[in-house]
Amino acid sequence: MIWFELFSHILLVMALGWYLATNLQWYSYKIERVVLHHTKYHWHIIYFLIPLFAYYFTGIYFWIYFYFAYLPTLWLWHKKLDKKLVLTGRIKRFFGLLAALTVFQDLLLLARESDHFGVILPLAAAVIGSAAIEKVLIHSYRLHAEKKLESMPGLIVIGVTASYGKTSIKNFIAQIVGHEKRVYATPRSVNTLGGVMKDINESLPEDTEVYIVEMGARGPGDIAEITDFVKPHYAVVGVIGPQHIEYFKSLQRIRDTKMEILSSKRLEHAWVHTSAQVKPNEKVTLFGDEIEDLHATLEGVDFDLNLPEKRIHVHLPILGAFNAVNVTAALHVANALGIGYEKGAEYAASLEPVPHRLQRIDAGGKIILDDSFNGNVEGMIASFELASQHPGRKVVVTPGLVESDIALNEKIAKKADEVFDLIIVTGRINRPVFKRFVKKEKLHFLEKKEDMEQMLAELTRPGDLILFANDAPNFI
Repeated sequence: MIWFELFSHILLVMALGWYLATNLQWYSYKIERVVLHHTKYHWHIIYFLIPLFAYYFTGIYFWIYFYFAYLPTLWLWHKKLDKKLVLTGRIKRFFGLLAALTVFQDLLLLARESDHFGVILPLAAAVIGSAAIEKVLIHSYRLHAEKKLESMPGLIVIGVTASYGKTSIKNFIAQIVGHEKRVYATPRSVNTLGGVMKDINESLPEDTEVYIVEMGARGPGDIAEITDFVKPHYAVVGVIGPQHIEYFKSLQRIRDTKMEILSSKRLEHAWVHTSAQVKPNEKVTLFGDEIEDLHATLEGVDFDLNLPEKRIHVHLPILGAFNAVNVTAALHVANALGIGYEKGAEYAASLEPVPHRLQRIDAGGKIILDDSFNGNVEGMIASFELASQHPGRKVVVTPGLVESDIALNEKIAKKADEVFDLIIVTGRINRPVFKRFVKKEKLHFLEKKEDMEQMLAELTRPGDLILFANDAPNFI
């Protein structure tokens, strides 16, 4: 019997560790975010607290619950997640440490003839120990990455940050400048210090001439860390807004954090969007106001740049009025690197859309606008206005805004009710807002993401425009 309990206890700790590790990975391995910022606290109760308390207080009957109730429900929960636990090196090290600590503790207690094994201690020790191991490894990664950057003395580094649009700005700079120089940009949405260091070590080609680094932040000091490490020669600060306001608490703190990019010791020039409300100087130029005569349609974007030396017209084969700002930033950077505005505008005329950011797909007689990676209020409103140009039925699939406040979601819901014929709300976080501001006959709720295809087949028809506005993993 004791060996059954020993095996079962180890399995219990590993199962609880699986749930804990999944949540830690979602929230950047910050335990405080798992506790304070989770949007589905009932998951913590069902998959962590109830089994934990049941183990300590139900005795031998606990194992019946564990094998026939808890493990099956945990497995089903995992299977339904659209953002499952990824077995990265860090996660593998966490489970290796957790298993070793649990076995060591159990064998020690078994030698002392204890009839009860602890659960909290190995879990807590594994979380703390794993964090310590990662700090040591990150220090090693940093030294290696620094050495690689030092071996590339001619490398020009461009830093990009913003509340909204930094990935698009990064990609547009890479596409325009890439016509004339060997360019490498951080992939996808890699924008943390650890991610940048890993990317340098594993992927940065040694013959790169221009390295574009996206910089993200969830708190003060995050941008400063990356800036101090890569020391950009040029910097772009895009639109500033209330994205991640729950972490920063105020727009001023968001603005101050983004401005940390200007602390680069090698900074030659920076372009800062007017929304930052900072004063220009010899190294900082404000941009945004030079954009005039802006027209955005379902076929593309046209605008003029009213520059001091001349006025030029820019045509973009991508969607979204907000991309005028993103491309303008890219044109300023390209000009500083020797690609004049007119030549840059020619290159911009062949830009490829950034995947999942107002990407147009024509299929089955329907127009699909995939804007699932756009999670800010200005961008969503712009996509709604773009969709309003479609003469046929208009459908939006959205969770609303996440990591935002109620007032902004009210604005989204009101605008959606004004523009769309059908509104499909995914997730539960913003359902109450949509119920208050959207006509009942328009509103549909998607319980499970795996049912989306069937719901769209039932509700839509050829000639419809379907906008996927923002996306949120089902843990949100």
